Amino acid sequence: MSTIDDYLQELAHQAGIRIEYARLRHGRDGESYTERKIIRLRPGMPARLHRCVLAHELAHHAFGDVPSQFGPVHAKQERRAEEWAALRLISPADYRHVEELHAGHVGAMAVELGVMRSIVEAFQAVLLRLGDTVYVRPKMGAGNWAHREDVA
Repeated sequence: MSTIDDYLQELAHQAGIRIEYARLRHGRDGESYTERKIIRLRPGMPARLHRCVLAHELAHHAFGDVPSQFGPVHAKQERRAEEWAALRLISPADYRHVEELHAGHVGAMAVELGVMRSIVEAFQAVLLRLGDTVYVRPKMGAGNWAHREDVA
């Protein structure tokens, strides 16, 4: 188990979330039951997929998501969970390094980072490049960002 896997397990432990392994319906990899503080994962997943699914399901708990059949709400919950997971699985420094190393090839970057392609894409979605500076999770107003990287 890697350091990031230990970190995710510790997040679950601190939040009182129990992780169970079971065959899931409809071929799913993970499910969250926020009201019962349970995450169910499909057993036997490769390490990269397991890590990403666990982080994604932890995000649903962090936001208190309740599954919705209403398309726009469901889409927002899923996008937000992927972005939350990406920000915990990828550091700006690691992203910058692998982006240069693999000339921006998303698949190769994902393998190098030990995550799935969707997580790299979610990380890219929270970036804003303005001139020679990249901002992570920018918001309106001066100085409102999670991280700033000069890339000139």
